[in-house]
Amino acid sequence: MPVTFPQAANAESSALALDIRGVSKAYGRFPALKDVSLQAHDKEFLALLGPSGSGKTTLLRVLAGLETPDAGEVRFGGEDFLSLPVRRRRVGMVFQHYALFRHMTVAQNIAFGLTVRPRAERPAREAVKARVAELLSLVQLEGLEKRFPAQLSGGQRQRVALARALAIEPRMLLLDEPFGALDAQVRRELRRWLRELHDRAGVTTVFVTHDQEEALDLADRVAILKDGELIQLGKPKDVYEAPADPFVYDFLGAACRMPGRVEGGRLTVADWESAAPKGAPEGSVEVFFRPDEVAFAPPDGAGLGAVVRAIAQRGPDVRIECVIDGQTVELEAHGPALPPGVAPGLALRIRPLRPRVYAS
Repeated sequence: MPVTFPQAANAESSALALDIRGVSKAYGRFPALKDVSLQAHDKEFLALLGPSGSGKTTLLRVLAGLETPDAGEVRFGGEDFLSLPVRRRRVGMVFQHYALFRHMTVAQNIAFGLTVRPRAERPAREAVKARVAELLSLVQLEGLEKRFPAQLSGGQRQRVALARALAIEPRMLLLDEPFGALDAQVRRELRRWLRELHDRAGVTTVFVTHDQEEALDLADRVAILKDGELIQLGKPKDVYEAPADPFVYDFLGAACRMPGRVEGGRLTVADWESAAPKGAPEGSVEVFFRPDEVAFAPPDGAGLGAVVRAIAQRGPDVRIECVIDGQTVELEAHGPALPPGVAPGLALRIRPLRPRVYAS
C-alpha cells in the first residue's frame, strides 16, 4: 500500500516542532555557534541565511547528528533530539553535491535508506518498489528509474537526492545549499518546485543558503546568522522591510549608505533635510536606502544634490551612477524611458523614498 503525504499545515497555527535552545559549538578557538536559540513549527519551511562562516551549516549538522554541540539543547516534537542516535531521528538530508551512489540506479539510490534498515524494520520488497514509484512521480522523474546518476542532468540528480531523503518518511528535511552546484537558470526552475514539494510532503524543512533571493522567496521564516550568532528571525517580508541592523539591511539586497544626523525629529543627510523616520535614534546615524527606491527631481527640488556620471541601460532597467556629497552611488530606475532630467553630466536631486536609520 503506497504511503500518502499529509497535507501541509499553516506554519503560524501549527504546533512547535523544532526547539533549539542556547546551542554553542567551537572548533578549537573558533566559535562556530554562539548561544543560538530558535524554533520552527510543524511543517514550516525555515531558511538559515548568512554569509560563509556564519554557522548555518554547523547548525544543520547538529540537527542531523553529524556534529555534537558543546552546550545547549535541541528538542523535536518535545523529545530530546540530541540523545537520540542518528537513525532514530528520522531526518532526511540533502547535500549541495547530491552524494548519490554512482554505481546504483536512480531507483536503487532512492530506496537506499529503506533497504539498509535492520531486517526487522525493513519494508517488504514490493512496499519499497511502491514507495520508489510514488517518489519518482512526486519529483517528476517517472521513467528514469533505471538510469545511473552520470546519465542525469544536475537538476535531475538533485531531485533524486530529494526523493532519497523523503523515502524514509522523515520528520524533518535538512537541505544544505541544495542548489549551490547548479547554474542560475536551473536554480530558478527548481526553486518553486522545491516549495511545492515541501508543501506536498508536509515535513518540517530547514534550508541552508547564502542566496538572499532564494531564502526570501521560499521560506515561511528566515533566520539570519552572522559570526555564529542569530541576528534576526522573522517572515521574509518583515526582515526585508525592517532589518534589525545595518548588516541585515546590507546583506538582504543592494543598498546605498550615507552618514547623517537626527536632531529634534529631523534627519539631515548632506544638503537634504526631512522628517526623521519613526523611531530613528538621535545623534549621528547611518542612513540606508534601496537604489531603486528613490525619486528624481530637478536641481531646485527636494532631495540630495547629485551629479549624474554615467548611465547603463539593459532592457527596461537603467543603472544611474551619481556623485552625492563626494560619494559615488549607483541607483536604479525602471524604464523604458529615463526619468526626466537624468543624463550624464546633469545636476539633479534624489530623494530616498523609504530610508532606514541606524545609530552609527
